[in-house]
Amino acid sequence: MTEQTDDLRETVRRRYAAAAVQVTAGGTACCGPAAIEVDENFGGTLYAADERDQLPAEAVAASLGCGNPTAVADLREGERVLDLGSGGGIDVLLSARRVGPTGKAYGLDMTEEMLALALANQKKAGATNVEFLKGTIEAIPLPANTVDVIISNCVINLSTDKPAVFAEMLRVLAPCGRIGISDVVADDTLTPAGRAERGDYVGCIAGALSFAEYREGLAAAGFTGIEISPTHSVADGMHSAIVRAVKPVAGEDAGREGN
Repeated sequence: MTEQTDDLRETVRRRYAAAAVQVTAGGTACCGPAAIEVDENFGGTLYAADERDQLPAEAVAASLGCGNPTAVADLREGERVLDLGSGGGIDVLLSARRVGPTGKAYGLDMTEEMLALALANQKKAGATNVEFLKGTIEAIPLPANTVDVIISNCVINLSTDKPAVFAEMLRVLAPCGRIGISDVVADDTLTPAGRAERGDYVGCIAGALSFAEYREGLAAAGFTGIEISPTHSVADGMHSAIVRAVKPVAGEDAGREGN
């Protein structure tokens, strides 16, 4: 990695470590830990109240995502699911409930402080079909063909090597496995410089791909059935979007987009 890449990753790590410490150390509201301060386009308020009520308050307070990937991934009983950039564990714990005791939910995060918070939240939730892993989303510490579904909530835009992320996602998915993620995506007319004018890298804006770049990156990795659907605006020309795609079985045409 270049020095600039290392610096960006360290900036991201520090930001999320500080967020975890804030929740763990206890800025409290009247009914539990105070949520990390973000605007209305990010955070725990993007989850339904009945989902939030199922989880430890600390898991909800630590949420910094731009969507609710468990609501779009169509998780089923017995499936194995992996959350990239799992943070305080909100999506892992929700996934664990959906896949049930015969399924498995993995969470992957590079930040020690977030992993410690996630493990504490797992214990509070009593989730036994959960495993948290330390590592980066560019080098997922799981064997090939391990999971049926990959979710992620506003994390891939933070990567400094998105082709590596897409390649790793394809590697660890079983054939016919799928992704159902939330991420920030830019209008195709918005240049990288224009994206940087609207927000910084650690704020999930400057590092976002455009719609076309996202499709091309997933197709180049080998995904099919690619669909990218914007849900709400997070800045001028920048959107929270749902991204879906499928890992084909051997011999299928890669890169075929969905309708």
